[in-house]
Amino acid sequence: MVRKTYKSSLALLMILFLVFSCKDISEPIIVTTEDFHTSVDKVMEVMVHDIFSPPVASRIFAYPNIAAYEIIAQKDTLYHSLKNQIKHLEGIPKADPQKLINYPLAALIAHINLSKQLIFSEDKIEKHRDSLYSLWEAKNLREFEDSKEYGLAVATFITNWMGADNYAQTRTMSKFRVNSKEESRWQPTPPSYMDGLEPHWNKMRPFVLDSAAQFKPIPPPKFSMDKSSIFYKELKEVYDISNTISEKGDQSEEIAIAQFWDCNPYVTVTRGHLMFAVKKITPGAHWIGITKIASKKSGADFNKTIFAYTKTSIAIADAFISCWDEKYRSNLVRPETLIKTYFDDEWKPILQTPPFPEYTSGHSVASGAASTVLTSIFGNNFYFDDDTELAFGLPIRSFASFKAAADEATISRMYGGIHFRSSVEIGLDQGKKIGKLVTENLIMAHE
Repeated sequence: MVRKTYKSSLALLMILFLVFSCKDISEPIIVTTEDFHTSVDKVMEVMVHDIFSPPVASRIFAYPNIAAYEIIAQKDTLYHSLKNQIKHLEGIPKADPQKLINYPLAALIAHINLSKQLIFSEDKIEKHRDSLYSLWEAKNLREFEDSKEYGLAVATFITNWMGADNYAQTRTMSKFRVNSKEESRWQPTPPSYMDGLEPHWNKMRPFVLDSAAQFKPIPPPKFSMDKSSIFYKELKEVYDISNTISEKGDQSEEIAIAQFWDCNPYVTVTRGHLMFAVKKITPGAHWIGITKIASKKSGADFNKTIFAYTKTSIAIADAFISCWDEKYRSNLVRPETLIKTYFDDEWKPILQTPPFPEYTSGHSVASGAASTVLTSIFGNNFYFDDDTELAFGLPIRSFASFKAAADEATISRMYGGIHFRSSVEIGLDQGKKIGKLVTENLIMAHE
């Protein structure tokens, strides 16, 4: 009798063990918006470490976001696939209905793995990815494996599509030839006198633009050192603003604005015989950071968060294609070169001059495009505190709208002494046109 009772109790315990074990194994994997933000932050961190130019950085943001978006658009009828909206994008592989696919999980896996392909320090992304994989495997192995398989299939599809955007071809094209005989043409600037970056970026395949030159801006003011000319007056304005700001001291609001929007990943510092880099985010990365802030403040769910990142990153990517097309067409000299020649050979801009031609301002174009798209998603009077630069030792700045932030980013280039007025104002308008095109032509959601 005792033996029989013992056997019955043992059998009951085994049944209970199996029940609770199965329950643990079948627990669904929950992927949150914070998980996606964290992975975007990790990619941004690695991009700062690896030092990518602003145009290349914009490409790194766009493709992983598109991969994630296309996956969630397969399941959520609120969102429309970009298939054929981006003319050269075909439909991604369909999910197997027999598989246990968690679409947010698959989207995040696609985003992480595609991002890993686009940066140099792959091990840093792999470490983050593998830590997540371990958690997901332990929670629900079948759901993880099925979702991973689908996420990687979409990542492979986007990789193949990405491979035809001409990026690889631009890696082998010639360096930019500096015309030192014409004063109006761009010259390398101190302290590192780097070659002009990405002179062939206009050959990249756009996402929504019909060509790099679709929003070709008017030419910059005609070069002239005649004191009555528009060009001279704009040059003198940069010099005068710089001197006025410098007289106010390091605590001036203009210097704070210039530094907040610096976003130059190529800042070099010279101390004695040593030269080293101070690593920062790019202009596009700053606006991706603002996208994160807006998504979190608005309480956007997982799918809307990916939607916001995707639409904004597409606008930024096309903005840099458009801007770089004009930069190397007009090939305009930077203020620093002329101010040192004609006004003060000891003069230094508040910000370090980036290594590419002046017109139009890249930050202005990107800001115009990103702010226009973000306004279309989150509204006109979206107040936010921008903490994007905290990691670089700069305080939070607050804005009443995305437009207000873009306006400040634009004027910051003049405060910094690196752009003429025409470049920033026309650049901002150029970016707004690109943002409007993206907003009106990519019908991504029932907004």
